[in-house]
Amino acid sequence: MIAVALAVAVCALLLAGWALVQVRASEARLATIIGDDDGGPRQVARDIAAARTELAAARADSGRALKHVAVVRYDAFGDMAGQLSFSAALVDDAGDGLVISSIHGRAESRTYAKSVEAGASSSELTPEEKQAVAAARAGEGNAR
Repeated sequence: MIAVALAVAVCALLLAGWALVQVRASEARLATIIGDDDGGPRQVARDIAAARTELAAARADSGRALKHVAVVRYDAFGDMAGQLSFSAALVDDAGDGLVISSIHGRAESRTYAKSVEAGASSSELTPEEKQAVAAARAGEGNAR
């Protein structure tokens, strides 16, 4: 009877050892598939989360980009033709930015830059500059 019990105990130990080897082999295969160090699914999930964070930051920053542009061309003087003078407005979503105007005359040309905040300027804007700012904020691009 003791011999039978001893044989069963030895078989149980062998079976437990075999099961342990199988579990460790399965864990090794799983670590290879899901591995953290070499771009497994967990790393991909972390990369996606980081990309989403960067995208949200880029979207927030894009509102401050000078992405609304309009140009108004005109004749500054009655004796000059060809609409060689212009006012160009570059503003962000809030209407902040700048207006650049170039006045072309017979003997010389002058260029002016004025800051714009919320669609207005601390400097007096000419009618053409106001038109350029309004067109840029409305997304009209080129206004005449």
